[in-house]
Amino acid sequence: MSRIHRVAITGPESTGKSTLTEQLAGYYHTKYVPEYARDYIAGLNRHYTFEDVLHIAEVQRNQANTAIRGARGIIFFDTWLIITKVWFEVVYGHFPLWIDEEIQRKTMDLYLLCDTGIPWIADEVRENGGEMREILFQRYLDELEKQKCNFVIIHGTGRQRLTHAVEAINQFFPDICSNL
Repeated sequence: MSRIHRVAITGPESTGKSTLTEQLAGYYHTKYVPEYARDYIAGLNRHYTFEDVLHIAEVQRNQANTAIRGARGIIFFDTWLIITKVWFEVVYGHFPLWIDEEIQRKTMDLYLLCDTGIPWIADEVRENGGEMREILFQRYLDELEKQKCNFVIIHGTGRQRLTHAVEAINQFFPDICSNL
């Protein structure tokens, strides 16, 4: 059996991560891991705490360790620990060290960093629109570079994003095309 490539879709709020993740899974006829944090935070009926964000990080790690069962050649993750690490830093000023260690293990083979070219849409969970979106984009970019992760910035809107993402994936993993 060939190796399963793990691709994390990352970026600031309201940049199309969930949509792109679902589209990519459909395109490559494989599975994806949906974002856990959004539904968890929406169901709290209170403001989240450090312990809540820690729980989210632990679930993300566990999902990455178990999700490849049933995947075909590639699996997509709607967000990953880089977002969670930056979330800890921005909100609490520190993060659990195991998160950095997990990122350094290179659990993900490729990150697709969604830019802010899509308009921000407010909802009950989102809290970082406006200038903060640009600041967070730069923080994610800096973290990917610092960790020496493979990544591609995804630009455009609508179908352009999907096309750009597919081109990046096919370039990084040429074996994927031959296995479809």
